[in-house]
Amino acid sequence: MKSGLVSFVGRPNAGKSTLMNRIVGHKLAIVSDKPQTTRTRIVGVKNYPEGQVVFVDTPGVHKPTHRMNVRMVDLALESMREVDVVTLVVDVSVKEGPGDRRMLDMMKELTAPVILVLNKVDLINKNRLLPILEHYQQAHAFVEFVPLSALDGTNVDVLERLFLQHLPEGEPLYPPDYVTDQPDRFMAAEIIREQVLQLTRDELPHSTAVVIDRFEEPDAGGLMTLYSTILVERESQKPIVVGRGGSMIKEIGTEARKELERFFGSRVYLDLHVKVKSEWRDDERVLDDLGLQRSDKRR
Repeated sequence: MKSGLVSFVGRPNAGKSTLMNRIVGHKLAIVSDKPQTTRTRIVGVKNYPEGQVVFVDTPGVHKPTHRMNVRMVDLALESMREVDVVTLVVDVSVKEGPGDRRMLDMMKELTAPVILVLNKVDLINKNRLLPILEHYQQAHAFVEFVPLSALDGTNVDVLERLFLQHLPEGEPLYPPDYVTDQPDRFMAAEIIREQVLQLTRDELPHSTAVVIDRFEEPDAGGLMTLYSTILVERESQKPIVVGRGGSMIKEIGTEARKELERFFGSRVYLDLHVKVKSEWRDDERVLDDLGLQRSDKRR
């Protein structure tokens, strides 16, 4: 039997969360076209006939500008040093930048085997792929190279087999029915935040967070009750979330409730409010309350 941890690392918006969701078969990490969507470390477990793989999705590595971003990057870097296999996920549909070169430099410091995933191959012509592959082959001694599409599933099964090949022998780390380490309150907040990301303007997402004020398990009638606050940093951002006549927050609530009901398998009453909390991204207490993990080295 094989057993161990596999981390997904890379720049923001490379498709790490989409890849983990597809492999695990559950939507454990929210996704959007906005960079820095994933803010904390998310674990997903999948069992195979040959063993168990514990996947670790991490925030994208970027230049931090707030305490929140520092925590995000610290967690990503820490996860690379604590797993059995590292998976560098690269978005081949965008031009290489300083962030990609920084990731390659970080790979040199690792002792664990590193698999290169060239993601989003469905978005480029095949003749563009070979030069990218050759560039990365020369840049680092990757143990495997896998061009794939996390979105449509191309070659994802190939990658899964490679994970099992490179993991050590061992007993499963979690019970057979275990899927994730994230508590229900966290998942509820993330589902709501995903709709904020999807429905609001581009300048808003990094400045917003979602807090679950009250979480009540389904009652005898099967109704789950959630009271939640959407945080923004400036008064000028509040009308964007509320919308004219409350239209935007109503739409966010409607779409979030659908996803919550699908995820939890019960009817949901969702109460949403918007609150201005200036500079919350630099407030350590707020970050703790949001469940945005600190690196062990910074605790």
